[in-house]
Amino acid sequence: MPQTKKSKIIRLIVCAGLLAVLIPVGFLTGLIDGNSFGNVKVNLQNVVKLLIMAAAVISAETLLVFLLNAIKIENHRARSVISILSSVLKYVAAIVIACWGLSIIGVNVSTIVASLGIVALILGFSAESLIEDMVTGAFMIFENEYNVGDIVEVNGFRGTVTNIGLRTTSLTDPGGNVKIVNNSSMKNILNRSDKPSRSACEIAVPYGTDFEKLESEIPALMQEIFEAHPDMMKTPPVYLGINELGDSGVVLKFVVEVDEKNIFSGNRTLNHDLLLGFKKLGVECPFPQVDVHNIPLS
Repeated sequence: MPQTKKSKIIRLIVCAGLLAVLIPVGFLTGLIDGNSFGNVKVNLQNVVKLLIMAAAVISAETLLVFLLNAIKIENHRARSVISILSSVLKYVAAIVIACWGLSIIGVNVSTIVASLGIVALILGFSAESLIEDMVTGAFMIFENEYNVGDIVEVNGFRGTVTNIGLRTTSLTDPGGNVKIVNNSSMKNILNRSDKPSRSACEIAVPYGTDFEKLESEIPALMQEIFEAHPDMMKTPPVYLGINELGDSGVVLKFVVEVDEKNIFSGNRTLNHDLLLGFKKLGVECPFPQVDVHNIPLS
């Protein structure tokens, strides 16, 4: 068992033991007022009230979350706020049901809240990771480190942020795999949506190519490729020059600015269009060949 898991289990056992000791002590010393529970009435009428109240709160929370998610906003910042508000509503609904439910059965909630400060402190230590997740998530939203719709890389996993909650962030990769990451673990993030990305392409041409003629024709080819894919490419592709003198040909390098979501499709498109474009210009891409020589035996 990992060390972190062991420490969490030990901490939970210690906290449970402290609660088991301190709650009776609280009643005996008067720290917890027993009169708060003197008016508790659990009968059919109160149970029905509890069920109606819980159904009403859950329905209201579900409706509000539905309305928030129904708002179609392209702005990543606004979508992040909507995502975390939806998460907050779920926690608020749970707290309202708990407090209102105790009031219905006759428990003095205000007295309990005031009396159980030390118990709340103990529970706070046992839920240290939960609190850390919530605080980290809040700071990330305020500091605008990433938003819903951004493409980020965390611990080697690259995906689109699909949901930001109080505790966790959901990332979805191009294959549809979803990774749930605790907000406290969202460290050393590489946000790839901050600036335009670049798709690179390397293509080889024969050593016998007339490079002066080819390089004079490349700008027109770059513009033609850009006009064929304006929805993918942000600017015309750029010819960077000769990148390598290979074994079977001279390797030329090209790059094009795209959105991060198109970085792989941009690379494939550029490869395809350069191959066809060079063929139209009369330049064939070389491939490795093997020469076989027959040596007569004397």
